[in-house]
Amino acid sequence: MTHRTLGASGPAVFPLVLGCMGMSGMYGVTEDAESIATIHAAIDRGINLLDTGDFYGMGHNEMLIGRAIEDRRDKVLLSVKFGAMRDPRGGWSGYDARPAAVKNFLAYSLQRLGVDYIDLYRPARLDPRVPIEETIGAIGDLVKQGYVRHIGLSEVGPETIRRAHATHPIVDLQIEYALVTRKPEEKILPATRELGMSVTAYGVLSRGLLAGSVPARGDMRAFLPRFKGPNGEQNRKFVEALADYARQLGATRTQLAIAWALAQGQDILPTLGIRTRKQLDESLGALDLTLTPEQLQRLESIAAEAPIAGTRYDEAQMKALDSEKP
Repeated sequence: MTHRTLGASGPAVFPLVLGCMGMSGMYGVTEDAESIATIHAAIDRGINLLDTGDFYGMGHNEMLIGRAIEDRRDKVLLSVKFGAMRDPRGGWSGYDARPAAVKNFLAYSLQRLGVDYIDLYRPARLDPRVPIEETIGAIGDLVKQGYVRHIGLSEVGPETIRRAHATHPIVDLQIEYALVTRKPEEKILPATRELGMSVTAYGVLSRGLLAGSVPARGDMRAFLPRFKGPNGEQNRKFVEALADYARQLGATRTQLAIAWALAQGQDILPTLGIRTRKQLDESLGALDLTLTPEQLQRLESIAAEAPIAGTRYDEAQMKALDSEKP
């Protein structure tokens, strides 16, 4: 499988990224043994970029990955997000991207992961109280000291992208991008492409919506607008239409959604929230599905005929996202 380059100056990476958030309870109950087996299987199949956040499971996700890669560090690249604050009950209590906090977060991530450096380090969101230049400058210091190899961004808009890149070269932006989530095409993707950045696109399945997932108890998706009430009922029409077209192509709706993202450019790296080896096998099947211009156009028509209802986050979070600013 032909690898893609992480930005203009980053390493070669497998076309698909393993997103590990769902292995730490965000989407319901998980089993560490299956999670570790899935990480091992992904590495064995060639996936070399693992994405996590120090706040996933309040450190659980990093410790899980640390156990999984203990004897495989040379086979993987680690992408870590930082900055989100949690309280003892698991709630969210703000964001901190001050330079001192950046270095503190990194120290704990290194310990939990059991590594000497992070390959790709990024603030999970823009801290409105801290100029992006200060945050990126602090990570740049860590690059000079050898604790970080490359710098990324997450969920920020074009102005922030440019300011950050002017402070230190940025190789990658992580943002939600999918057949049903297209706003990045307006201003964000033109900026990343101008500056030579790659995009690790999460939410390619709209958090499992396009795969037909139904949130269970304890699953954060039950509170997301696209899964709730009338929105959820309307969105099932699109999911059914996607499934019908996928069957015509001899694929699954999951594979079709991933193949669409892969077809958007060599700079796009779909980040998949895989939790089991079964999901991994299905997702990797997308690499055998090369969509023609006519098939891509048919997908656009399906999206237009049965438009997705609801925003990707609730109203408060949408207002707080730098990437969603006009």
